[in-house]
Amino acid sequence: MTIPNIVLIHCHDLGKYLGCYGAGAETPQLDLLASEGARFDRHFVTAPQCSPSRASLMTGNHPHENGLMGLAHGDWELGPDERLLPEYLSEAGYDTHLFGLQHVTRYPDRLGYDRIHAEDALTADAPTSVHEQARARDVADEFATMLAEGDHATDTEDPFFASVGFFECHRVEENGGFGFDADRYDPPDPEDVEPLSFLPDRPGVRADTAEMEGMLEAIDDGVGTILEALETAGLTEETLVVFTTEHGLAFPRAKGCCFDAGIEAALLMRYPGVVDSQVRDELVSNVDVFATLLEVADVPVPDDISGRSFASLVLDDGSTYEPRERIFAGMTWHDRYNPIRAVRTDRWKYVRNFWHLPLVYMTTDIYASAAGREFQEEYYGEQRPYVELYDLESDPGEHENLADDPSFEDVRERLRDDLLEWMMETDDPLLEGPVLPSDWEEMHLPIGDARHNIDQPDER
Repeated sequence: MTIPNIVLIHCHDLGKYLGCYGAGAETPQLDLLASEGARFDRHFVTAPQCSPSRASLMTGNHPHENGLMGLAHGDWELGPDERLLPEYLSEAGYDTHLFGLQHVTRYPDRLGYDRIHAEDALTADAPTSVHEQARARDVADEFATMLAEGDHATDTEDPFFASVGFFECHRVEENGGFGFDADRYDPPDPEDVEPLSFLPDRPGVRADTAEMEGMLEAIDDGVGTILEALETAGLTEETLVVFTTEHGLAFPRAKGCCFDAGIEAALLMRYPGVVDSQVRDELVSNVDVFATLLEVADVPVPDDISGRSFASLVLDDGSTYEPRERIFAGMTWHDRYNPIRAVRTDRWKYVRNFWHLPLVYMTTDIYASAAGREFQEEYYGEQRPYVELYDLESDPGEHENLADDPSFEDVRERLRDDLLEWMMETDDPLLEGPVLPSDWEEMHLPIGDARHNIDQPDER
């Protein structure tokens, strides 16, 4: 197999909300990409939030392994020994490029790209609002311009790797809350959208779904621009195109939650003549995508990562692949402490909650949205249980918690043991107790500090 160029296209807060996955939205370019390659129907991410999940994609490790247990702009950072995908590829001879956003580190030099095309990237001194400049149509045009101007390594024998990050479908602050920037896009009428399968059909949900579909159209257009640019440059046959996202939709019971709607993510791969048209139903995790891309690039996969390559599933190279029996997910910090760990098998989902929080946690952008307001009273009036168990076969929406049902005690205990074993193998800090926030030193007044000395005279 020839070493391919790799174009990794990624966006925010999409889940699997694409026409090719059965959603009611029109996504012709992404549907075409799916039809020409592999579509993964059971691809899940390590965390239902941005930075930790993206870090797993780029390191092949879970967030509590690579250190990014919260948002990059929230002072969380990758561990000093973590190495990222662009660094591996660059060392192997790839010409590596970043277009649009990344939300893995505030120190872009750590990423390992040869060239960062974004004029305003996330740094320690930049606000997260810089991400809003990475709109899909603009970022795709920048990629197309690079190919058209020959500003890459295609005139040599060196392949290139391009990470192309779109801001959509992230909510923005507007009108005292959070929405999908409808004035910038062309959303359909809320009455014309299909209800979300994991939420009741309510006006706020419909309104937000319609606005989100306006953003989705921009993503689809951006993907179309990238595919056309590759075709014009004569690179289609030499390029592996991957499309994915970091977690589920920015709606209640999705983003910020370990329900399937929160940890499911689109994954499409096209490599003409190598990856045939196919639909895969094996359980895969985004830590596995890291290992898979390295194998396709003929780069040795590190032994000390959690991910494992599934390249043999799609390359039809005669090798065997042992499917995963389970995937793991969780989160620790977002806009507040929300420690969760979960294990999912073909049929079962076991969730362990490690803190007091409402029945359904909603991130700030969801809580202060039209959809979020529909559920605030319902979701915030009851304490969530410590243990959740769902039969995904009979209850795919994960509404009936079976954890206290004695009929399922054996299943619950088996999955509990699986989760505990994984936490021990990966040195999960939750085993030692609560994980302190990134600004603990600033928050905490240590014993002996003068401010604790009540005998100090009042100098006012």
